[in-house]
Amino acid sequence: MKELIRTTDPVLISFLKHRLREEGIEPFELDTHTSIVEGSLGILPRRIMVADEEHERARKILDEARGSETR
Repeated sequence: MKELIRTTDPVLISFLKHRLREEGIEPFELDTHTSIVEGSLGILPRRIMVADEEHERARKILDEARGSETR
């Protein structure tokens, strides 16, 4: 597995996971429980991981998602 993104933005995480699944890529979210334990202050980032062979495609989806944030 490779890390795709590490962020504290819950909206980006949700949108990215949705888009990845639309494209047939199953994301794996790490550090969810750690961020909850810290009191939901949003200071500990969560990581989205994908299979090694899907990383390049997932990276393009992430770039598109980030591009839509600025529009």
